[in-house]
Amino acid sequence: MVKRRRRRAAPERTVIFLNGRIVGSHPDGRSLANRMRERRRTNELSSQVNVYYNSRLNELHILTDKGRVRRPYIVVENGKSRLTSEILARIKNNELNWNHLVKMGIIEYLDAQEEENTFIAINESELTPEHTHLEVDASNIFGVVAGVLPYPEHNSSPRITMACAMAKQSLGIYATNFGTRYDTRAYIMYYPQQPLVQTSLYRALNLKDKSAGQTCVVALTSYHGYNMADAIVVNRSSVDRGLHRIGMFKTYETEERMYPGGQKDKIELPTPEVVGYRGEEAYRHLAEDGIVMPESEVNSKDVLVGKTSPPRFLEEISVFGAVEEKKRESSLSLKSGEKGKVDSVLITEGPSGNRLVKVRVRAVKVPEIGDKIASRHGQKGVIGLLVPQEDMPFTKAGIVPDLVVNPHAIPSRMTAGHLLETLGGKAGSIGGMLMDGTAFGGNTEEEFHAILKKNGFDEHGEEVLYDGLTGKQIKVKLFIGVVYYQRLHHLVSNKMHVRSRGPVQLLTHQPTEGRAREGGLRFGEMERDCLIGYGASMLIKERLLEESDKTVQLVCTECGSIATHDYARNRDICPICQSENVEPVEISYAFKLLLDEIKSLYIFPRIVLKDKG
Repeated sequence: MVKRRRRRAAPERTVIFLNGRIVGSHPDGRSLANRMRERRRTNELSSQVNVYYNSRLNELHILTDKGRVRRPYIVVENGKSRLTSEILARIKNNELNWNHLVKMGIIEYLDAQEEENTFIAINESELTPEHTHLEVDASNIFGVVAGVLPYPEHNSSPRITMACAMAKQSLGIYATNFGTRYDTRAYIMYYPQQPLVQTSLYRALNLKDKSAGQTCVVALTSYHGYNMADAIVVNRSSVDRGLHRIGMFKTYETEERMYPGGQKDKIELPTPEVVGYRGEEAYRHLAEDGIVMPESEVNSKDVLVGKTSPPRFLEEISVFGAVEEKKRESSLSLKSGEKGKVDSVLITEGPSGNRLVKVRVRAVKVPEIGDKIASRHGQKGVIGLLVPQEDMPFTKAGIVPDLVVNPHAIPSRMTAGHLLETLGGKAGSIGGMLMDGTAFGGNTEEEFHAILKKNGFDEHGEEVLYDGLTGKQIKVKLFIGVVYYQRLHHLVSNKMHVRSRGPVQLLTHQPTEGRAREGGLRFGEMERDCLIGYGASMLIKERLLEESDKTVQLVCTECGSIATHDYARNRDICPICQSENVEPVEISYAFKLLLDEIKSLYIFPRIVLKDKG
């Protein structure tokens, strides 16, 4: 039999906490909380103080500590808002401002705990005598980023989260003084546009001055399988006219460093005597001072700033016995796989007083297959095909869509807001006006229907389209409208990575890791399992040995240890048993390293050799 724990009865006197510390008690905590709130509204208490009464535990929490997230609400008394029409009129006449409303007790800030004691209405029409507060604006329920999205209340919550994350990745004009800045990496859109469906927050933040997207004509249909699984078919002619075209700026910098021995780097044109000279071809873009000329077209591994450093050891003896100092080559060059034009060069002094050179390289990133674009409803996708305009479907008026999006992307994601924006964008472009997509209060579907009907269009946004390839009418009506799409900074040109041969690690002799180090593509355990299941044993050998860290080691047939070649006497010998019965064996270098590490633990590993038979 399970014993039930008795709930501890709440104390008779209310325990009072100040920022989590007990400071005393009171016979009636609820009335004390109400009196403190009234004092706060009449400015006898600071507006920063919050009061929370927990009736279940009979505790009163007074909160004044920093770091609390607080939101403004309009105070409601007896089912009526304190923000009356007279006060609104005074606000419009600039007689009152926000701070006046807080001091008058019309608006108060609540934190997460005091919100537990409230009953908040979203709209004034919903007010009842039980309500304690009213939202200033219904769309304030969302944060700043979600408040900029149109019709978020029509989308599922994961898609709103995705849309917020992708709004931060969208490329537009991040700063109006980008021409004079030397940011590590920056993207600027050529022809940014403001959306046709906007929200009140978008207008309040004046985001149209720093737009990060373009308005596209979007048709919802499949296109020969090229927009399966969230891929998007794009009109190549729109791209040629500048759709989603961006410029990328990347800054490289180098400094003349000082060394402990009083030596210093020097920015100059390296000469063939310098150790590590890269050949005349690498320095072809440099001027006499060793710095690249602006507007030079540079490719991967081209030198941008020529620089020489002092030798690692102060004195080096040459072949003829003379002591000489040899300079090292330490130039700044473009990374592999990158190209562009030198946009500008800045020569200045670093914090230590040494000469500092910054080179900004500019590259145009034209949309290509594999680039990521997304609407403001979490409907993201990569470009699957670029189609010439003449092969795209078209309406009877000759309108050709910029994007063809798969209709399967809509029902399972439950992004009805995307469809509403498509309809609203179409109504706005036909009616010549901006539409309001603010959460809980924007333009409605019925208003869009009326505009479309008035202008002779189908009220649901569907139109008869003709196949660009055959010229035949498509049998069903297709949904077509105008949607704001953003280009995200996941560019295939910045991620593309391929390798045939390249550098290997010093320790394991395996290929290096990562695109930046020209690394190999990892063939892991699971990939190996697939080949084992398939029975492709020679392919496993090629991937995991031949293409990785194959080495030939001499093994003693008598004691099984790794043998060496004595170059003085030109013979193979075992260092343990001095035997000359040695055989070459193909093994992975990582295995040889393992044997060496086992030896360091005073364990003697043996390799037992047998003839193939």
